[in-house]
Amino acid sequence: MTPTLVRQHLPHAGAAARVDLCARARDWSEIQERMLVPLYEAVYERVEVGPATRLLGLGCGSGLALLMAASRGAAVTGVESSAPERLALARRRLLPEGGDTRARADTRLLDGPPGDAADPQAPAYTLVTAFEPIGCLAGDSEGLGEVLAAATPLAERGAPVVLAGWGPPERCATSSVLRVATKLADPLRGTGSWRPALRDDLEEVAQRAGLRPDGSGRVACPFGYADVDSAVRGLLSTGLFDAAITATDQAQVDKEVAEALHPHLRPDGTVWMPNVFRYLIARVP
Repeated sequence: MTPTLVRQHLPHAGAAARVDLCARARDWSEIQERMLVPLYEAVYERVEVGPATRLLGLGCGSGLALLMAASRGAAVTGVESSAPERLALARRRLLPEGGDTRARADTRLLDGPPGDAADPQAPAYTLVTAFEPIGCLAGDSEGLGEVLAAATPLAERGAPVVLAGWGPPERCATSSVLRVATKLADPLRGTGSWRPALRDDLEEVAQRAGLRPDGSGRVACPFGYADVDSAVRGLLSTGLFDAAITATDQAQVDKEVAEALHPHLRPDGTVWMPNVFRYLIARVP
């Protein structure tokens, strides 16, 4: 759940040394990213993604959402400037070596800012997505507004821009586990610390970017894991616990997250947490 389920926010340089970013990206693509598939599917159905769609995916991460759009016939461009490890996995998924496929012909993956996605020889984008959910980290919406401001001039007038966010905490079982991040991160609490999602998070971002809200929806995205170890690895791959790792250490965070998962542990050893995510459709003026 690009960006995930928000982009990795390392509070300062010291955190980088404590995180294996390549392993983190693999855990995201193999364990956690699939939890957002219902969100991707609901959005693509609503905006009727198909062969006529030219999609620009902001914070595309390891590319699962782009792959799903390409399977519907869309031409896709993904930009990812802050997680090169995830982008490398996206290239493996969408630009495999050997064979001449439609996906390869219609797909671009870029490691720069949204402006790099401009293509003067191609029509304007008909859809822009920012699937990396906001509303869970303090300050996570500010950077998204800047990205949208750079991306929307590349889309045609009236094109939908889709933003995603966490649903109300009372409808997200994972919220109880995410509170561990804030508890352990003190006294580093601030930008990068977990906070409950607010009702108007998405609308505020859209308005600051000069977009016109035009509908929204909620989607059930349960988090299901084979065991506690997979759940810990998947949740840590979101980056939501990076500040906690910096303030304490990896072993302490692993231990406390595992303990917080116990109420969600099933008799067969699997972990199940119902969640609701929200999306907003806004229009380019």
